[in-house]
This record gives sequence, structure tokens and C-alpha cells, in this order.
Amino acid sequence: MMENSQVNRRSFFKTSAFGALGTITAPIILGGCSNSASKAEKLTDVVIPEILDKAPDGRPLKAGLIGCGGRGTGAAVNFLDAGNDLQITALGDFFMDKIDACRETLKARKGQVIPDENCFTGFDAYKKVIDSGVDLVLLCEPQVFRPVHYEYAVQQGKHCFIEKPCAVDPVGARKMQVLGRQAAQQNLSSVNGFVRRWQKDILETYRRVAGGAIGEITSVHISRMSGSMWFRQREKGWSDMEYVMRNWVNFTWMCGDHIVDNLIHEIDLMSLYLGEKKPERAEATGGQHRRSTGDMYDFFSVEYKYDNNRIRAHCTTRNINGCDNQYLVMIYGSKGYTNCYNTIWNLDGTVAWEHSYDEHPRNDAYMQELIQLVKAISTNTPYSDMEQNVQSTLMAIMARESAYTGKFVTWDQIMASDLKLGPDTWQFGPIPGFKEEAPIPGLPPKV
Repeated sequence: MMENSQVNRRSFFKTSAFGALGTITAPIILGGCSNSASKAEKLTDVVIPEILDKAPDGRPLKAGLIGCGGRGTGAAVNFLDAGNDLQITALGDFFMDKIDACRETLKARKGQVIPDENCFTGFDAYKKVIDSGVDLVLLCEPQVFRPVHYEYAVQQGKHCFIEKPCAVDPVGARKMQVLGRQAAQQNLSSVNGFVRRWQKDILETYRRVAGGAIGEITSVHISRMSGSMWFRQREKGWSDMEYVMRNWVNFTWMCGDHIVDNLIHEIDLMSLYLGEKKPERAEATGGQHRRSTGDMYDFFSVEYKYDNNRIRAHCTTRNINGCDNQYLVMIYGSKGYTNCYNTIWNLDGTVAWEHSYDEHPRNDAYMQELIQLVKAISTNTPYSDMEQNVQSTLMAIMARESAYTGKFVTWDQIMASDLKLGPDTWQFGPIPGFKEEAPIPGLPPKV
């Protein structure tokens, strides 16, 4: 049965069986990230991914798309542009109007025609897409479904593109970790949607910082200020579940709140530059002032504590119209600082290095994700960055839970938490006790 939308957090700090998994293994896709000055002249020691215009040719590949909204349709187009002999052959979504819009886009832009018999709707559509004879699937549905859909894809031996975040709660994130390891054992590739890690300018900046360009990292400041997300007002005839599903980016148990859904990009970029360090604790606040639908916060402010307070990272995010906007990731070190995207400064403010867009134009990072997946399959060199997705997702969740509860949340607590959001069984209709209320920190959770 579905819990009401005021999430029950009484069990957040309880121990779960997943706690035995321990910490997450750092990914190897970008090599080590030492900030030692001894590496300053050894940039060749820092490995970054190769950026390609297209994946190398291989056998023809068929892909199925699960989640046909804007991001899913965009991922499908990116896949078709990633190489030769690529097809989208099946579509799955909860609603037929989403599939119809996606079909029209794929036909108009890429000449892809998906027949009626390969278009599936409902809560079991993902199984029908996966079982339709595809080689890989693009998982772009609301995040709450990702662990269930990925589990079935791995069981059926499918390669996956997986949008971020990988889950909305600790139980789901840790399940994705286990599934990622199972997929790797089966030589299945899993590429996740952290586009910052596929941008040429960011990678070149990272390569220099990892080689010692700013010395030892001492602090981080992240700011993601933007207008409100899209939303849907409830329409006549919609059940509770249809309303939530069509307005999913405004409900925590569907998308994780915007700190998990959006700020995770900047959190993940910070983790890259910090060498995939895990924070010891998250200390967060947040609240709701302007949101007109759903149960989420409008703003968050969080500090992550690392290495017994030796490094602190301050991250702030806001989704409110009519305010100043800003996207910023600043990392400060003992010798200089960087914006992580294209510039490194000395401590006195003079530019030490700047990325040349004339020599190295900005690449399409969204397409690069799919190029990597196609390359891995075509060349039979399995690839996975699931561990990184899991770590960044859990970092965002621990900050959200700190703000929601008014408590500081440690990494060990998030790894042991049995918090699970959403129903065990999904069906359209009423949701018992359904409300649109944001959490109130410092008060006992509502039942």
C-alpha cells in the first residue's frame, strides 16, 4: 500500500541488511585523482576518456526507450547520432500521448518509424520493451522506477544507458550498486547520464587539477540557482496516481527532490575533482516558499564534511522564478583555484591556464554518453560507471534527508538506512492519505 506523500521517516536511521555492503568502490574510468604537487608536470599520468565524433562501426544495434518524455526522446536522438547501423525499435511509457510525441520526433528528425506493435504503455511496459528483441535499453523513466527496470534489464542480459540519479532512496541506490556489479560480471555495459564527465573542457581542466595545478584541495563552493521546474496542475478526471505521474518532477518519491534530480550534476562534478572521496557527514537546511504543486523544497543549502573537517564543501541550490540565476562549481587549493569548466587561477587571481575553444571546440556531452555505450558494445570492451552514479546519488540523498529531518546525516547512516519511497505495487487510482505537504524539519514525522 502506498504511504501518504508526507514521507514516513521513522525508519530512516535504522540498520538494514544492505549496510553490510560497506562503502562504494571508486570508479576507475578517469584514473586516480591525486592532488599532490609532485604530479604537476605529469599530466600524461592522468587518464581521461577519449572524446570521439562517433562510435566505431560494429554490428547493427537495436535499442528500446523506456520513458518517452523530453529527456528520453533526446537520449534516443543522441543514440541514433552516436554511430552507424543504430535503430530505436521499441518505445515504452506510462502514457500513450508521450509515446506519440516521441514517435513523431524520431520520424521527423531521424526517419525512424516505430510500429504500433512495438509501442507499450502501462506499468509493465518496461518488460515488453526489454523483451522485444533489443540489444540495449535507454532508462529515462522517473527515477523511482530505475532499480526495478534495471534489475529486469540485467536479468535479460541487456546493456543500459541509465539517466541520473539512479534512485530516490538509499535502498534503491544500494540495489543499483549490487545490480551494477552483477551486470559487470556478465560483461554488460552500463553508462550513466552524468554529462559533465563527458565534456572536453571539463576533462582537460580536471586533468590539470589532478596533476597538481592547484595543489592540495582545501574547499569547494557550488551554486545552482535557477527558475522553477515545469509543473502540471491537476486536470479533471485524473486519479491521484495519474496526477503524480504526470507531475513527477514535483514529488520527492518520484524524482528525489531537485537536489537529487538536478544538483546531483554539480555534486558529481565535485566528486570527480575530489578523487571520488566520500563525505563523512552532510549538514543541510532547506524549505518551501513558492512551489505550487507537489511536496518538495524550493531551496537547499548543505555543507559536506570530509577528512575530519579538513575539507568542507558548501553547496546551495534554488528553484524559484524572479530571482538571480547562477551555475558555479569552484574548487580551491593550496596553489590556486578553478571553476572546473575551463579556467585555473593562481592564488593572486591571475590566470594560470585557460581552455582554448578555438583549438578544442565544445563537444556534445549528451551524445558522448551514448557514443561510449555503443563503443563498448561494438568493440566488446565492457564499460560501467555505476559505482559513480550510486555514490553521487547517495550524497544527494543524504543532503536531502538532513534538510528534511533537521539532523546531520553521516555516510554510515545513509549506507545503513532502510528508507524506501513509493509503493510496493503500482496502479492507477486513488492514493490512500494523499497530500501535497513538504517535510517540516525538527518535528516528528507524520504517519
